Amino acid sequence: MNEDFLAPYRPQLLSLFRIMTGLLLFQFGVAKILKFPPGTMFDKVELMSLIGAAGTIELVFGALLMVGLFSRIAAFILSGEMAFAYFMGHMFKTGTPVWHPLFSGGTAAALFCFACLYLAAAGPGPWSVDAMMRKRA
Repeated sequence: MNEDFLAPYRPQLLSLFRIMTGLLLFQFGVAKILKFPPGTMFDKVELMSLIGAAGTIELVFGALLMVGLFSRIAAFILSGEMAFAYFMGHMFKTGTPVWHPLFSGGTAAALFCFACLYLAAAGPGPWSVDAMMRKRA
């Protein structure tokens, strides 16, 4: 199999990766802030708490990442938020440092951290508001 068979589609795949990463982070913000869907583990999150602040960041910057507006800065902020979430919410979950995300429940936070860091470096791809604004300029 040719290892470059998807190479012509890299820009579009980058856009899809950004859209899905933004959507998945946005859903956490919706659950934490808007309490939708009901019955999640975030039903009792208060807006003026650390998790509420995280939800606000995920809601706002996840939406920006989804549509591709200010993508690099949104991705960078989300990457930092996910690193913070891992170190504050998962690493010391058992009372002692747990470096392995599988045991601390931090797999998603670690993955989102590095996915967003990559997006901050790679940019939004062609299917984004940022790309449309660049074309007009």
